[in-house]
Amino acid sequence: MDQHFLSVEEFNELIRHWNGRKIKIVKHELDDFDETLMDLSAISYSKDTRRIDDYEPMYSLNLNGSGVIETTMNNYQSLPSELYEIPLEDSALYEFDGSRFIVSTSRGVYTIEVVQ
Repeated sequence: MDQHFLSVEEFNELIRHWNGRKIKIVKHELDDFDETLMDLSAISYSKDTRRIDDYEPMYSLNLNGSGVIETTMNNYQSLPSELYEIPLEDSALYEFDGSRFIVSTSRGVYTIEVVQ
């Protein structure tokens, strides 16, 4: 399937179909690279109007569930909480290629896919 851009509403509708599935989240943010495996149990969004600085996101995509994060090559540790937060902004781009989502912001690129 060809990769195409989505509205935030289309993204939200499609990713909700992944509730109850095991997902992999790969984050490339500045010089930081993380890989997280999660049993997705809920999806929500939050808005924070009481930010201290521009580093705190105004909007966030919240992926809830238990999981692990890769700390070093093939070494995983439990997530510190059952919440994975992806900072969003008005200019964020949402893409879907039929098997994975790509969320691009000025801070980084996040790839979300189902783990078989």
